Amino acid sequence: MADAIVAGGGHVVPLDQAEALVWGAPHEPLLLERIIEDHPQLQWIQLPFAGIENYVHLVDDEREWTCGKGVYAKPVAEMALALALAGMRGLGTYARAQTWGSEQGTNLFHANVTILGGGGITESLIQLLAPFDCRITVVRNRVQEMDGVDEVVEADRYIDALVGADLVVVALALTPDTEGMLSRNEFELMEPHAWIVNVARGRHIVTDDLVWALTEGEIGGAALDVTDPEPLPEGHPLWSLPNCIITPHAGSTWSMSMPLLSERIAANVKRFRQGDELLGGVFPDLQY
Repeated sequence: MADAIVAGGGHVVPLDQAEALVWGAPHEPLLLERIIEDHPQLQWIQLPFAGIENYVHLVDDEREWTCGKGVYAKPVAEMALALALAGMRGLGTYARAQTWGSEQGTNLFHANVTILGGGGITESLIQLLAPFDCRITVVRNRVQEMDGVDEVVEADRYIDALVGADLVVVALALTPDTEGMLSRNEFELMEPHAWIVNVARGRHIVTDDLVWALTEGEIGGAALDVTDPEPLPEGHPLWSLPNCIITPHAGSTWSMSMPLLSERIAANVKRFRQGDELLGGVFPDLQY
């Protein structure tokens, strides 16, 4: 991060002399709160991750706030595609098998795909889905045309977009409006063969309701890079369900993430110096 600051034309200085702060401790909101209180001269704060739920209570209009929004889109979209294919083609079941079993699986080709969220991950995933000739529906707050998308619908219509979907990908910010948005009611409306892929935050899904839906066959399966709670404890029912695939929040590993974050930091330091608009701006009213 220090090298990225220098690459952007900035200088790493003590906090008392700083105009801006590049924050590298994503799970230390109390520490950042104290630093802001003690250093009111800070004009801009760069957060490391796309999700800001740990820091949303600190975001204000007194300074500029940016996050890792869009930084990790390509590797996370790649993980979403990998999880979708693994789930829909039955690779989780095959990988656990110790005997030659029966065939299973559904095609991603020509599938109805619903993506919850319209940010960078979604934009990258749409490009990856192009060869599969899917019918893609995107649910987002601000409705606008998107290349490669058949329909874009308002956030309050997300339940309509779940009906008839073969694949549902969760790729949106965690806010009070999106927490617990997939629960028993939504699972009951989905297709019995449909798979859910979650590469956003675990709290978008009510875990107990997901266990019920998977156990009762209300949906085809779930592929989760994030869970609630996280880490998922040993012995949790999700671990043993044959129609559930779990990865340890590895959509963008540290080795993948560091060069991407460094590039964003350098770009924003340069923009800050020049007085240009910063990348990955946080909207206090939207909480992401």
